[in-house]
Amino acid sequence: MKIKEIIVVEGKDDTVAIKNAVDADTIETGGSAINREILERIKHAQKTRGVIVFTDPDFPGQKIRHTISEYVPECKHAFLPKELAKGKNGRGIGVEHASKESIIKALTGLHQSYEGESELIPMSVLIDYHLVSHPASKVRRERLGNILNIGYTNGKQLQKRLQMFQITTEQLEEAVSQINQEES
Repeated sequence: MKIKEIIVVEGKDDTVAIKNAVDADTIETGGSAINREILERIKHAQKTRGVIVFTDPDFPGQKIRHTISEYVPECKHAFLPKELAKGKNGRGIGVEHASKESIIKALTGLHQSYEGESELIPMSVLIDYHLVSHPASKVRRERLGNILNIGYTNGKQLQKRLQMFQITTEQLEEAVSQINQEES
């Protein structure tokens, strides 16, 4: 599978995993201390070929994703669930630990950031769906992120993430319905 866009990853091991799964070029951020030079390279890549941000499903990965999204808002995003990114013996979490199949699936379920007005799902709806302010909220948000392919986010950021990827109320309702069926 050939990927036209340049995939932004955190490090060399991520690049190796990507290249073992697909035919693609990468830009490595060198970790969460992403500098202006790298951001400029990503911005240039977006203008010429497009960019897919594919960071680890952990706090530093989310920080990198946020930094890039602020600087290059029109980039695409690929997300990998934590359970598919765990290292052997449960050590470490990262793209470099994912199987070829998981990487391909993440790269085919892309979302594009959207800068502009889109529907803001009310916080009261997220509370009613037990996605925030409920004992099971964290688990439900993890499952929601996997179903919608938008990655995990905490309760404070969920509303913004749904808006950023233009998730409609209908899409949210379908995903929550699926979660409810799985819990039954």
